[in-house]
Amino acid sequence: MKIRVLVTGGTFDKEYNELSGSLYFKDTHLREMLRLGRCQLDLEVRVLMMIDSTEMTDVDRELILRSCTDASDERVVVTHGTDTLSDTARFLGERVQDQTIILTGAMVPYTFGSSDGSSTSAARWPSPSRSRTACTWP
Repeated sequence: MKIRVLVTGGTFDKEYNELSGSLYFKDTHLREMLRLGRCQLDLEVRVLMMIDSTEMTDVDRELILRSCTDASDERVVVTHGTDTLSDTARFLGERVQDQTIILTGAMVPYTFGSSDGSSTSAARWPSPSRSRTACTWP
């Protein structure tokens, strides 16, 4: 069973500008995280947006909702910033039935090396079989 993975940005994917000391988005790190985790699940990764969740609006949440419900997949994982993750979870929960949607985020950017992103995302992948590990982290 395929799992759709929707990338929305958040701390997972932030980069650090050493000159200005600011955080910014360049590209998602999710594919690298999955590769390092030796993930063997059948995944379809789609980048919907690359924004800080504090900038997320209900228009953005509607896009996430459409991307979830348009999927023939019963299982969807959404990477999301932690500041408004609960708002999006509530928004989706009020509108979605008969589908498993998991939202996951990180407190530290993946590029910092000490990020919690790898462990928080690995713990949330819906395993096709309860007796099998979906991803293994080094």
